[in-house]
Amino acid sequence: MTDQSAAESTTPITLELWVDLVCPWCYIARRRVQAAVGRFERPSEVTLLHRSWELHPDLEPGRGGPVDHDAGLPGESVAPGEQRVRIEQAAVDHEIRFDWDGAVRANTHDAHRLCALARDLGGPALQSAMVERCFAAHFTEGLALDDRDVLQRISAEAGLDEGRAATVLAGHDYSATVRGDERAARELAATAVPFLVANHATSLGDLHGVEDYLQVLRNVATGGP
Repeated sequence: MTDQSAAESTTPITLELWVDLVCPWCYIARRRVQAAVGRFERPSEVTLLHRSWELHPDLEPGRGGPVDHDAGLPGESVAPGEQRVRIEQAAVDHEIRFDWDGAVRANTHDAHRLCALARDLGGPALQSAMVERCFAAHFTEGLALDDRDVLQRISAEAGLDEGRAATVLAGHDYSATVRGDERAARELAATAVPFLVANHATSLGDLHGVEDYLQVLRNVATGGP
């Protein structure tokens, strides 16, 4: 397969990226996927959608406390500070700043509901803006993503209608959307995030490089594996 064949393809591509908004690897994956789309021969033909995943679904809002980003994967022994170094090395060239001391563990259900609202109000572009605002709020500004006052403010900053956001936060709208995303991930055998699916067929779990994501785009465009 060549770059030229990808350029000549007429296949539209939908990327679905499952993330949690307090997952550093998801933040990096989002940036790498965006970079891959930017390098793809037909970036205007690619739609990037964000799907919900909750790392702390049972955490009571407001009771999160500091984040332990030194913890490794289950069964993995990680020296103090090593995990942060890994994350920061992976984030090089992706313009992400981490405030490790300020990050707060949070239940992200309400934040995901607002990201779903954003997609309804303004499509993938507004959803992307809300997702980015949530990531920055958590990792750079030390804001709690389960504080509804915080969510109301950052949703307005991302461009959401303040009245609609307030209505969603006051009720249960889009909870079914969040649960549906999580159910779909399980049906696709996803066990962790980030998790990418292209055109409802080709999947790629865990964090990968920009070239890997670009290869997925080119393979889908040309009907490859």
